[in-house]
Amino acid sequence: MQRATFAAGCFWSVELLFQRVKGVVKTRVGYCNGQVENPTYRDVCSGKTGHAEAVDLEFDPKEVSYKELLQLFWGKHDPTTLNRQGNDHGSQYRSGIYYHSEEQKKEATESKEEEQKKYKVPIVTEILPAGHFYPAEEYHQRYLEKGGQCSSKGCNDKIRCYG
Repeated sequence: MQRATFAAGCFWSVELLFQRVKGVVKTRVGYCNGQVENPTYRDVCSGKTGHAEAVDLEFDPKEVSYKELLQLFWGKHDPTTLNRQGNDHGSQYRSGIYYHSEEQKKEATESKEEEQKKYKVPIVTEILPAGHFYPAEEYHQRYLEKGGQCSSKGCNDKIRCYG
């Protein structure tokens, strides 16, 4: 198994996207790449911890490649908006790829360069080593699935994010 960590706005919908992928065996939402130990949701929303809302996942590279996960990541959000996705704004909603190996760093960088060709404005997605990942509070885990949205492998139902 390998790990991957992505930030693309509100972590609920990003988690559901990856839950549906064959080969992704575990997901968890949380906070990464900040400066405060054991932050809470309230702490992160203050904008003072430096954390991104992120999804950390385990995947089987025999079933799904890191490159395929990167393609899903790019397709999920607008990587040209700084600290914002839709109605969510703040540094915790930034776009980021947090790599766990030099190979992931290389693939992430190459995918960003390829993705940039689709935009007239710069992509603001950060590509950084994965820092410590703090799981979010239990009520955030699998939130949209708990709310009745399909998390079955291969499901293509529209993902609806709500608070």
